[in-house]
Amino acid sequence: MTLKRRRFLQGALAASTSGLLPFSALAKEQKNQDPADSLLDDGWRVTGSHFGAFRAYRKNGIVTDIRPFEMDQNPTDMLNGIAGSIYSPSRIRYPMVREAFLKYGHKAERKTLGDNRYVRVTWQQAYNLLIRELNRIQTDYGPWALYAGQTGWRATGQFHSSTNHMQRAIALHGNFIRKIGDYSTGAAQVILPYVLGSTEVYSQGTSWPLILDNSDLIVIWANDLLKNLQVGWNCETHSGIGYLKQLKERIKDKKIRVISIDPTVSKTADFLGIETVYVNPQTDVPLMLAIAHEMIINKRYDAEFIRGYTLGFKEFKAYVKGETDGTPKSPAWAEPICGVSVSKIKELAGIMTAGRVQILMGWCIQRQQHGEQPYWMAAVLASMIGQIGLPGGGISYGHHYSSIGTPSSGGSGPNSFPLNPPEDVPPIFDNDDYNGYSRVIPVARWIDAIHEPGKVIQYNGSEVTLPDIKMIVISGNNPWHHHQDKNRMKSAFRKLECVVTVDYAWNATCRFSDIVFPACTQFERHDLDLYGSYAQRGVLAMQKLVEPLFESRSDWNIWREFSSRIGRHQEYTMGRDEFTWLNFLYDGCRSKNKGKFDMPDFKTFWQEGYYDFGAGIPWVRHAEFRDDPEIHPLGTPSGLIEIYSRKIARYNYDNCKGHPSWMEKAERSHGGPGSDRFPIALQSCHPDKRLHSQLCDSTDFRETYSVQGREPVYMNKQDAKKRGIKDGDLVRVFNDRGELIAGAVITERYAPGVARIQEGAWYAPVNAEIGSVDTYGDPNTVTLDIGTSELAQSCSAFTCIVEIEKWKGAMPKVTAFGGPKVVEV
Repeated sequence: MTLKRRRFLQGALAASTSGLLPFSALAKEQKNQDPADSLLDDGWRVTGSHFGAFRAYRKNGIVTDIRPFEMDQNPTDMLNGIAGSIYSPSRIRYPMVREAFLKYGHKAERKTLGDNRYVRVTWQQAYNLLIRELNRIQTDYGPWALYAGQTGWRATGQFHSSTNHMQRAIALHGNFIRKIGDYSTGAAQVILPYVLGSTEVYSQGTSWPLILDNSDLIVIWANDLLKNLQVGWNCETHSGIGYLKQLKERIKDKKIRVISIDPTVSKTADFLGIETVYVNPQTDVPLMLAIAHEMIINKRYDAEFIRGYTLGFKEFKAYVKGETDGTPKSPAWAEPICGVSVSKIKELAGIMTAGRVQILMGWCIQRQQHGEQPYWMAAVLASMIGQIGLPGGGISYGHHYSSIGTPSSGGSGPNSFPLNPPEDVPPIFDNDDYNGYSRVIPVARWIDAIHEPGKVIQYNGSEVTLPDIKMIVISGNNPWHHHQDKNRMKSAFRKLECVVTVDYAWNATCRFSDIVFPACTQFERHDLDLYGSYAQRGVLAMQKLVEPLFESRSDWNIWREFSSRIGRHQEYTMGRDEFTWLNFLYDGCRSKNKGKFDMPDFKTFWQEGYYDFGAGIPWVRHAEFRDDPEIHPLGTPSGLIEIYSRKIARYNYDNCKGHPSWMEKAERSHGGPGSDRFPIALQSCHPDKRLHSQLCDSTDFRETYSVQGREPVYMNKQDAKKRGIKDGDLVRVFNDRGELIAGAVITERYAPGVARIQEGAWYAPVNAEIGSVDTYGDPNTVTLDIGTSELAQSCSAFTCIVEIEKWKGAMPKVTAFGGPKVVEV
């Protein structure tokens, strides 16, 4: 993974010709006084990332070579994008303020928000503006007007957690609105505790060795493990990919049968060489109901397990047989909806009850309207099969995430920098009056709050009164990537008075902000991390590769100075500097592991770069519950698997009833609502070459998959031919919500009527006007912004239909990358 010197020279030249220091000169100019750096000079350094651990060679302050960490047997080529991100032309170099905001403050014209015109200011000026606005919001309104709850996939590292640093510092100033849930698993996190007693999606699953040794059939449902296992929440080990390679060998030897149920032949299905059962998007529930109908009619379900471990099968059975609504959920009923033939449905019902069956669910199908239903229904199918708690049987909702299923070592990783201030330290503005608004809101409903403040919505059995948000502070997060319906977002942001963002690159969130602070990347500061989120394989030193470029600073330094300026330095730092904090976090980890592992002192650890806890012992999820449900009950109200939830039924929601049900969508392809005008289902799945929007700024790496400089749209060969579209053409993807330009990739791996644009593509409108075309290809330009239901109120990105046509007329330039238009004042 040696980097091309030519690219570095080009980067340095580009910097110098724009009146800025080239990277090499900048590195030489900055003298490092960090005690941790005295342990290492130029040469090889070890660090970690969401994409895996690696060693980087530093010469004259510049990264010149990157090689995978020797313990990683399955490194991802995303490592090839890291240097391009460090030296990206999109780096935020200095504190910047939107031109109109600098002149007029919160009274500035909001229609120009997004015009990319910014003024360079000093750090002092930027802090003064931030503190002025925070003071004004707390004085003129109150904590209900400040939203500092947006969080997401921060960079790896336990000390430099962007969320913790920002929210701790802001909390020392005053109270604010927070969020609950996330975009990845929002519906799942709410429904599964009612059904299985925990959120499941972030829980350790049955170990892969037990699945490989005991499963007869693995059903991969809406799940692309090989693609998603490239990244992890902590520094990723990629051990999950190793188990997929073992699975491939068992398939080859006919020891395990694996099928994929999906609208496309996924990367995983292609790698494993397995059968794909095509299902129409958003119709997995009718397919599941029809399989359940077959099991019931033919008495192929495990009645003993149902009696001993579940609650509410009687009510569900009556619904499936049509006794409650007059419609039996038979294969004949399901076929025209889901697109799976009657014979195939019957075959699935047969093979899913003929041996040891492990169901592996993906997250994408719960990101749709009524997204709670497929997850609930999948748990019911697993209960009817009756193998929950057995090795190689049951259901998992997370084996595609962070190498869940790798046996855990039992080692404890380091703690994080504390999120909250000391309990005995009140904020400067100690106002706890939220004016009747809710102080916590569902994560995907913040744009609703801006549009309709005071509106009362249902959420998980309670009422939420949406706050009247006036100011937002964002750090290490890109909500302009992960929220739906960009034009609706544009109109919402025009209602705000101030938006502040801390980040390292000029993504869309920065371009729709008033004040922008330049953070450094995670490779420009020291840290430490757990190696393997679930494997808990060891502790990894994250040694600084280069000095912070230009005027960027670490999250610690940004918010430490902010805290100093508001008179809360001691309360923020707790009397420790950065190096002392690293020692403190490591020593805490060492203390927790005492008696299990003989960890060295911090200096020795830092020099060696890694401490290995070793491999773990295989484990079965829900085994204790199966052994004795009375002694080891689930966390549901009954302690059992709740096929019918009395609690949810009492909420009396029309869009989430007491048992899993099929409900038509607001829009759906393949004959569903709106498909006469917009016949193609657009799916915005997790990307193959990024982590959400991370690495999209890495120029050389982006060029390995983009099409004529645009994000790819993958579509079926028949759909393309019908529209006169050829592979490599630039196309217009559109519906009534917006339009975008993407590059066509024609493939037979997609069912007719199905297209995908991977989420995380940087939003790049032609201009600030509402309705302007997105020039790069962000699928959320056209996705639907409604809640999954009144239960979870999560995002419904997969409820989206579009039309695609070949682009006509002049081609607008891509506006996503590079810096802003710097205005002199």
